[in-house]
Amino acid sequence: MTETATNDGLGDLPCWDLSDLYAGREAEALSADLDEAERAAEDLAGRYRGRLAEIDGAGLAALLDAYEALADTLGRIMSYAYLEYAGDVSDAEAGQFLQTMQERVNGIGTTTLFITLELNRIDDDVLGRQLKAPALARWRPWIRDTRAFRDHQLSDELEKLLHEKAVVGRSAWVRLFDETMARLRFDHRGEALNSAAAFDLLSSKDGEVRCDIATEISCVLSENVQTFALITNTLAKDKAVEDRWRNFARPISQRNCENLVEDEVVEALIAAVREAYPRLSHRYYALKARWMGSDALDYWDRNAPLPEDDDQLVPWEQARTTVLDAYNAFSPELAAIGRRFFDGAWIDAPVRGGKVPGAFAHPTVPSAHPYLLLNYQGRVRDVMTLAHELGHGVHQVLAGAQGALMAETPLTLAETASVFGEQLTFRAMLAGEGDAVRRRVMIAGKVEDMLNTVVRQVAFCEFERRLHDARAVGELTPDAIGDLWMSVQGESLGPAIRMDDSYRCYWSYIPHFIHTPFYVYAYAFGDCLVNALYAVYQDAEVCFADRYLTMLRAGGTLRHKELLAPFELDASDPAFWHRGLNVIAGLVDELEGALAEPV
Repeated sequence: MTETATNDGLGDLPCWDLSDLYAGREAEALSADLDEAERAAEDLAGRYRGRLAEIDGAGLAALLDAYEALADTLGRIMSYAYLEYAGDVSDAEAGQFLQTMQERVNGIGTTTLFITLELNRIDDDVLGRQLKAPALARWRPWIRDTRAFRDHQLSDELEKLLHEKAVVGRSAWVRLFDETMARLRFDHRGEALNSAAAFDLLSSKDGEVRCDIATEISCVLSENVQTFALITNTLAKDKAVEDRWRNFARPISQRNCENLVEDEVVEALIAAVREAYPRLSHRYYALKARWMGSDALDYWDRNAPLPEDDDQLVPWEQARTTVLDAYNAFSPELAAIGRRFFDGAWIDAPVRGGKVPGAFAHPTVPSAHPYLLLNYQGRVRDVMTLAHELGHGVHQVLAGAQGALMAETPLTLAETASVFGEQLTFRAMLAGEGDAVRRRVMIAGKVEDMLNTVVRQVAFCEFERRLHDARAVGELTPDAIGDLWMSVQGESLGPAIRMDDSYRCYWSYIPHFIHTPFYVYAYAFGDCLVNALYAVYQDAEVCFADRYLTMLRAGGTLRHKELLAPFELDASDPAFWHRGLNVIAGLVDELEGALAEPV
């Protein structure tokens, strides 16, 4: 069943059909899967608990095969519960259903927690003998990545306690943030807007609209900042306690470990971007200010359309065609997979009350298929968001062949396919545009997107670092958090962006700080990586698309060094990051030259 919602000027926007997961919250199949999962978990515990170091390689492989099947079932249940909730977080019954599923699935997970704990305690020599079994060969990458956490593993009792308490600890605070954000309404000329619609108006052609909505956003966030500060303080302290027990050196170290990337690689990325602030963001925003007839821009004008931007709405069908055609020109296989998202009701596009803001691609489980959530409003940026999330979705489909335990890609590479999809779409749109003024506007839009992906996200990461360091000393007031926010924003955006006190609370709406601490640098990692990849693609004579799809199919089985080796790229080389940043600088150069010449 394919449902649609009609939005003025946009055509019929698709709504997803979650029945490919379950027919409903009361579906017999869901109840049966839960019951069977509980039985399977107890069976595994009865047969294998306390024996992982004793069984042979074939026995360990059989255990992991069964564990993967269980993970797929539990993943399907939680995917359905979360997607139901994401569609309308204001629905109390959806929230209750999600919490109930979390608690029950968490209990099942507690039963099987022994698998990873015991695996990490097996002596290297014993595991080496087990790994000689042919049946265990496909599990080598998962075992390798699981054992990367050996030095950070706690006792079985503590691990069980943390696992059981998660649903009433971190997860509960995340839910409070999501539901608080979903309930917020922003008044605009008598109309109550949700956050997605309100923030979209910051890209309005009308400067008064941008100013008014920025003020309204500030007022609403300020009214709720005590709650957001409490959530932030609590989660930062919670993380600090767990990091200390797990012997992580710095707040970012746990994320780096999960991303399977070395601390020094991440530090090199962050240092390279921060060093490039003056020649990237500072220079571009000064250029944009002059373009708009001013010496500086108010913060609400940072993403304002340029004077020459005709601000045309892009109907949904046009967006679909644009993205799929761009994908097809690169790889018909890539486009064919992408088309399944549109034909199969795998996308939820309309803006509506209660729906989570922003956009995401949810992988669900390999036995099903991914889903995309958008808040499509017909701007060129929304087309790029579609290209971005579809890139994630295609990646998730291709990686699904690795199975439930190895399909997931580390965050540092998870943004590769999404940003590459954006790049393909942008280049196709630019190539098809013959008007010099519109090309100039398109290039400027791409620069802004890149700055939001690279500079802004690294600034977010720096904000997180300073916040977590400060929280280690004591609880932070909203004013203290605002000071940190204003400091990093000033450094990253430069003197051409004016920020007054009304901007001090804008940190509070960023969901990544709450959902996934230190996630944000993955965007910068992905953008710079894609810039380097695209340069290889432009120079490649043959087989690039095949190599690219092979990289996506690897899922979580290979690390970044192995994945990038076929393209002769190395993220540990500082020149790699500079290569990606130079692409952005080159586009700014192009804009400066174009603006110096009459059209």
